[in-house]
Amino acid sequence: MLSIGDKLPDFIKKAVVTTPDGIQITDIKQSYASDSNKWTVLFWWPKDFTFVCPTEIIEFDGKSTEFEDRNAVVIGASTDTEYVHLAWRQQHPGLADLRIPMLADTSKSLAAEMGILDEEERVAYRATFIIDPKGIIQWVAVYPMNVGRNVDEVIRVLDALQNGELTACGWTPAQATLTTQMKGEHV
Repeated sequence: MLSIGDKLPDFIKKAVVTTPDGIQITDIKQSYASDSNKWTVLFWWPKDFTFVCPTEIIEFDGKSTEFEDRNAVVIGASTDTEYVHLAWRQQHPGLADLRIPMLADTSKSLAAEMGILDEEERVAYRATFIIDPKGIIQWVAVYPMNVGRNVDEVIRVLDALQNGELTACGWTPAQATLTTQMKGEHV
């Protein structure tokens, strides 16, 4: 599995996106965010038309403004096709107006290259990667297929990574960093 310090692999994949003209299919490449000097939060779910996955997609989308405020772009991905993504968005009311793209790794090549393809089911694990503007992976979390993520924790980790200082367990931006505390400074 790709880990901290690894480069996000090169790719061009189809994605379902919302535009002013409605829902469309377009190409997205690995530099989708880094071309604009932004961070990327790339999260994978195992299968469309399931139960846990839409709860996560809706939560990531609902917090997309918080990610934007942190100079980050969120991209969701699975190994389903762009047409399955499109049908799911048309069928599921909570997915109809997503602001985040739904990447289709139909060939499963990107999931395999990232080391998150379940060999038995041939679907992506429930994985999240935070990638810096240079395309370097800074954080990875992988969950079992039946356990949903905590999007607030992804935001907290992004805050800590962007802060660049030592942060304690459970640190939030409202708290002093360990670096500040060691210097004897107070916030």
